[in-house]
Amino acid sequence: MSEALNGQINLEMWSSYLYLSMSLYFESEGRRGFAKWYRVQSQEEYAHALALIDYVHARGSRAVLQPITGVPAVWNSTLDAVVATLKHEEMVTAQINALYTQAIEEKDYATRQMLNAFIAEQVDEEETVQHIIDDLSLVGDDGTGLLQIDRELGTRTYKEPSFARNA
Repeated sequence: MSEALNGQINLEMWSSYLYLSMSLYFESEGRRGFAKWYRVQSQEEYAHALALIDYVHARGSRAVLQPITGVPAVWNSTLDAVVATLKHEEMVTAQINALYTQAIEEKDYATRQMLNAFIAEQVDEEETVQHIIDDLSLVGDDGTGLLQIDRELGTRTYKEPSFARNA
């Protein structure tokens, strides 16, 4: 279980790096609201990694950081980047579900309990991103609509996840 959790730590760190890359992309495209939203998303993913690190240590094991492989830096459009985000979050959900399945098989009740918060978080993540996709699909190439979505996303602030002990 420890090895699998270390893999999830790496995935959360990679996710943080991906979303920071997306933030930089949107900043360069003049979409400051999207840039801010993705920067906050990056912070959340980093907090998830730290929470997992704390959990691994609390269970008497050792967290080991792995190399972060390259992440994309450019997307074809705003919608393309957000669709890529949804696909990434769906993959993260699948990984967390696999961890949960492993915890069941190993009768690791503590890890199952800890993962419940991550499962709930993923439902929220996917729903939020789907709403952004829906809004972008609705406005299409309308500059006024894109500006409104950008401004709305720019109001997002970082809130430490409730399960993050030392993030």
